[in-house]
Amino acid sequence: MIKNIDVFINQIDKKDHQDKFRKLIDWINLNYPQLESHIKWNQPMFTDHGTYIIGFSVSKKHIAMSPEQKTLHVFKSAIEKAGYDYGKMIIRIPWTEKIDFSLIKQLIDYNIEDKKDIHTFWRQDS
Repeated sequence: MIKNIDVFINQIDKKDHQDKFRKLIDWINLNYPQLESHIKWNQPMFTDHGTYIIGFSVSKKHIAMSPEQKTLHVFKSAIEKAGYDYGKMIIRIPWTEKIDFSLIKQLIDYNIEDKKDIHTFWRQDS
């Protein structure tokens, strides 16, 4: 069982992938110091007042970002404009592509605002 984000990052196979993922996590910590970081289901995620904001996982080909289905739907055109592939629940950031921090900012800002009065971990209407 993974206990913290550093352990998670150190388990990523390639050093350049570790560095890219660490840059993403550091950016979130710098820009959103109010968010709490957790490892749940062996994946890093961030919460605000106990509600889920965004989570990540990795594969050999990409970083998977999960902002919740409602948020993915709201930002579908921005995700497409960024050139990222996505599914029902995740956005795939290929290791070979730059991270679009402006998109991530939009997703996080939206979730923080939209979930400010939600007191459950997940949205009930997603």
